[in-house]
Amino acid sequence: MTANPGATAKEVGDVLLDQGKLTPQQLEQVRRRQRRLNIPQHRAVVDLNFASEEDTWRALAQVNDLEFVDPVALDLKAATLELVPIKFIFHYHMLPVSTEGDVVTLAFSEPPRQMEQGNLRLMLNRRFKTVLATPSAVHAVIKKNFGLGAETIQKLREERGGADLDREIVFDVQGKDTDSALEATISAFVDQILQESLRLKATDIHLEPYANSIRLRYRVDGILETVPVPADMRHLHAAVVSRLKIMAGLNIAEKRLPHDGRIAMKTGEEEYDLRVSVVPTKHGEAVVLRILGRQSLFLDLGQLGMEPNQEAIFTQLTRMPQGLVLLTGPTGSGKTTTLYAALAQANDEGRKIITFEDPIEYQLEGVVQIQVREQIGLTFAAGLRSVLRHDPDVVLVGEIRDFETAEIAVRAAQTGHLVLSTLHTNDSIGAVTRLLEMKIEPYLVSSSLLCSLSQRLARRICRHCTQTDDNIPESTREEMAAVLRISPAEVKASRGVGCVECNHRGHRGRVAVYEMFLLNEAISDLIQPGVKTSELREAARRVGWRSLREMGWLKVQRGLIPISEQERWTRLIDPLALTAGPSIGASQQTNKR
Repeated sequence: MTANPGATAKEVGDVLLDQGKLTPQQLEQVRRRQRRLNIPQHRAVVDLNFASEEDTWRALAQVNDLEFVDPVALDLKAATLELVPIKFIFHYHMLPVSTEGDVVTLAFSEPPRQMEQGNLRLMLNRRFKTVLATPSAVHAVIKKNFGLGAETIQKLREERGGADLDREIVFDVQGKDTDSALEATISAFVDQILQESLRLKATDIHLEPYANSIRLRYRVDGILETVPVPADMRHLHAAVVSRLKIMAGLNIAEKRLPHDGRIAMKTGEEEYDLRVSVVPTKHGEAVVLRILGRQSLFLDLGQLGMEPNQEAIFTQLTRMPQGLVLLTGPTGSGKTTTLYAALAQANDEGRKIITFEDPIEYQLEGVVQIQVREQIGLTFAAGLRSVLRHDPDVVLVGEIRDFETAEIAVRAAQTGHLVLSTLHTNDSIGAVTRLLEMKIEPYLVSSSLLCSLSQRLARRICRHCTQTDDNIPESTREEMAAVLRISPAEVKASRGVGCVECNHRGHRGRVAVYEMFLLNEAISDLIQPGVKTSELREAARRVGWRSLREMGWLKVQRGLIPISEQERWTRLIDPLALTAGPSIGASQQTNKR
């Protein structure tokens, strides 16, 4: 079926308005954006995030009298994809999805114009039926079946007259490609890698070489996901690494030592910083890029995932004249984001704020930021000691790693400074025992520490495909009921079933789960050499402290995270499980046999 010109009188926005997916005010905003940027209306709807991509493209299909399909759900076979030459798939951003007799069904990400349809009929020499699919779905199928960068490989083959890429492309010491005709193609592939990471909202890019292949992975919502790449991409690895080194201002001739650099990039109105780490391996240099989006700074505490009472207390803490506030949790748990959100709360004209970081992840207006440089003696401790002579009101120390830094931070918190920092412990209460293990005097800890927070990032259920989870284990139901002080019948949970919007993962984005440990006089009196964490926990629980696991169940009950995600972060392995196995004697007899 082809597009019907007479059916386009009604626009996509009108269809979405009739379906209740848009309000009249939103539709007017969409039309203003459409006129200002001269873009199609369906693009303006998705850009403004007023409706999901799937709902918008279904409306677009309806307006153009086309059928809508989801090629990801069709699980297309290689034989089907080979019905159309690969260069047409890339050029028209479409997929063959089925065939009936001599008619092939082609799924386009945009309704094709009459001239394009005529050209395709001539080039394919066969009839076809046009259907519509979302750009994300078409992109996902192309990436899965041909690999990211397949278009680059195809272009290189055409430039080389169809020959295989049997030699590596190498840059010279000036950063120029020794085969200059291919330089733009390599740059385009690097841009593809970076753009794909932004499309997936990844936080890290991992590029690893092996004997006969390279592996490209993106960390999305805290989990590494492998992205297929064509086998021939192995021959381009050295050129890709050299291109990234050039962008980061690194020495491309040195391949035996680790490198660290930084790349600044901008897409549309958003700016990003990429931290580049290059390390030598047996089969070449491996690269990891950490993506730091500057827009993350504008998250307020409520958006991070704090409960209303936690947010109120944390806001009060940022306004305290002095004291120590610690954030704890593993690497990648969002501690830096929370710290910067706290700084944004504390940042006003009447206070001087100085940060000491390694590295400086985000630039904050109105804040003096200092980079640690241990190779010249500018350590956390040395810098912090100097910073205190700079008349600060608020000091952020990137991390407390040793006794000297801890002691200066604690003493600064006692002498009229509000000190914010991070510490590596498993929970909030462990911050106290960790400071004591660092040989900080108990009286200093009890008099300076205001609060410690522990946090984890949990994957959020996709709001477009969330549904009630009826398979709640009985033990989980009882635990949730006890923690939340409700009846077992009131316990609720949700899960994502997977859709186009979340790339069929069932989750999209993350939310922080916080555990907050506030000190009072009774708890401070317990801080003595050799104090047990269990004693502090019992005292804290009497004044309202709740563990990470308990706070996680609150997120499950509200339908923000699934049970599986809660268990992934907070479950402990029961030591009694060891007793369920064979006895040692039986094991020894088995070995003898």
